[in-house]
Amino acid sequence: MGALALTLALTGCNDFGSGKNRGSSGSHSSGSGSDASDEKKTYRLGEESPEQESDMQKSSGAKYTVTPTKVETGTKADMDNSGLKKDKKDGPQIPVYVWTTLTHKSGKTMDASDMDDDLVIRTDAGMRTRALLVLMGEATWPDCPAPDLEKKLSKGQSEKICTAFLIPEGQKPAAVELTRGFYKEPLEWPVKN
Repeated sequence: MGALALTLALTGCNDFGSGKNRGSSGSHSSGSGSDASDEKKTYRLGEESPEQESDMQKSSGAKYTVTPTKVETGTKADMDNSGLKKDKKDGPQIPVYVWTTLTHKSGKTMDASDMDDDLVIRTDAGMRTRALLVLMGEATWPDCPAPDLEKKLSKGQSEKICTAFLIPEGQKPAAVELTRGFYKEPLEWPVKN
């Protein structure tokens, strides 16, 4: 009947290690500390990220950019009509829709899911949540079609996708973040409410 949803909250143990930390010969802050502090970390919605490097084995070394373009908060009715089976322990939740352009810049072909895997929503209460993973069926959202995350992208190709996140009812999205492993601060695109 209803789809079973699993939401993952971002914790201190994110990602699969430090594969995205190019040129880090250790966790010492001496050599690269000055350029890290000069690096731009906050962007406007619609502004492209710097090139990121794939940490997936099959597309290792490929480079891509992420451009969150629009963030919209859904409603309780969206949640009720989505087909998701609600987990009572999570309390009432609402969807947040994030439209993003993923652009393959160089290297091996990548799946769209490899490029949006590190996107996170941070709420005004400081909670961080990853995209909604739907198991055993698909949820449906108004004006946010399920993306083809298995679509292969080669150099120069882009894909526009909409991703759904669930946040506690009563909270608002404060920023879209792109996590970058253990040693680098995330990039962020603040959301104007």
